[in-house]
Amino acid sequence: MALDTRELVDPAFFSRLDSIELRARSIVEGFLQGLHRSPYVGFSVEFSSHREYVPGDDLRHVNWKLFARQKRLYVKEYTADTNLNLYILLDVSGSMECSNTGRSKLLYGAALAAALAHLALKQQDAVGITLFADSVVAHLPPKAKPHQLDEILRLIAATKARPASDSGRALHQAAELARRRGMVVVISDLFDDLARTMDGLDHLRYLNHEVLLFHLFDPWERDLPLEGNIRFRDLETGEELTTQAEGVRESYVQAIGAWRAEIETECLNRGIDRFELTTDDHLDRALLDYLVKRTHSL
Repeated sequence: MALDTRELVDPAFFSRLDSIELRARSIVEGFLQGLHRSPYVGFSVEFSSHREYVPGDDLRHVNWKLFARQKRLYVKEYTADTNLNLYILLDVSGSMECSNTGRSKLLYGAALAAALAHLALKQQDAVGITLFADSVVAHLPPKAKPHQLDEILRLIAATKARPASDSGRALHQAAELARRRGMVVVISDLFDDLARTMDGLDHLRYLNHEVLLFHLFDPWERDLPLEGNIRFRDLETGEELTTQAEGVRESYVQAIGAWRAEIETECLNRGIDRFELTTDDHLDRALLDYLVKRTHSL
């Protein structure tokens, strides 16, 4: 892949992200006390309610003032706050190396992964990353330690793109590595069998993860803004096809549009938040707009 980690980190962009909180739309489970409301009742952080005392309850949590008034024992309950586990799944298959605009989908996706990791770590969430193609290529479990972003960047930079893609198989493997409930962000062009891919996403949803999908395109892939005889090359199989762009553009754009609509429908049916990006979109503006919209919808 030969990515330079300096291309993935924009300090000015990161500083703009710091004012936005990445929050799970659903209640999540975590292992640290933090910014995200937990569904589990514990004896910490914030008072929630009272319940009657039962033998075995810790007497330290009895409300003695209430006992003095009502002559009955009640125990204070508290709602714990807990951090999010963020799992970033980055597609590193061969098709992600498409770079007709000068910036590949792989580089764009890696920069997006770095930005999301920075954002999560700034709010003391645990973040990890899984790189996948025909299978899981590399995996770093979620942690909230200070140098986690550096380790994520090193992992991305050290991994070479795979020519083949089998996202269905890879997503099933990734699900087995993400057993603790949280938020899963998938960054991919989804150039694979849709049914198998959705089956892998179903595995993640079955484990009660909230799933976000950043669907990446090169603008040429989506709109085919070309003229004349064009030679197309499949980055995963190496197959080539020469044709006249004007003769196939209309049917090509219709087919791509139908495919995108099918993916959107499949995601909506599963409660998966899909966000489409092209590599000529300014990443900072696109991501900030998405996060603001997401925050307002919670």
